Amino acid sequence: MSTSLNLTVNGQSVTRDVPPQTLLVEFIREHLRLTGTHVGCDTGQCGACTVHVDGRAVKSCNVLAHQAAGRSVTTIEGLEAADGTLHPMQAAFKACHGLQCGFCTPGMVMSAVDLAANHGCHSEAQVREALEGNICRCTGYHNIVKAVIKGAADMKATA
Repeated sequence: MSTSLNLTVNGQSVTRDVPPQTLLVEFIREHLRLTGTHVGCDTGQCGACTVHVDGRAVKSCNVLAHQAAGRSVTTIEGLEAADGTLHPMQAAFKACHGLQCGFCTPGMVMSAVDLAANHGCHSEAQVREALEGNICRCTGYHNIVKAVIKGAADMKATA
């Protein structure tokens, strides 16, 4: 049995019929075909599925799609400008080589944008602590931390 779900995703109004047990990450990937949001662990441990709901980072594998009804969801695809210009945090990850295989990158970027926008990035220690819920199996996090600090500064400069 499916029920109607209405929400806004990346600035677009979306209505779909989905089963009540559908996870937000499933809705994003399978119903909307926005595959930048990754499924890593299905338990909320790795952070690969991080998206923004009403401007706050959430792990979409721990949220039912219907819990996002009437709300605004932003995925990694929704960060870049309409002309394709990267969001300052995305550009910082590129400039600072804050990725390797790229699997964790969308979740890292979404968490980093939330950190910069809602909490500020004041030190390397703060960034490392804030990103504890995002796992990267390829890097030593050094370039990720550099990218987050640069991205936060660039976000502040363009605000």
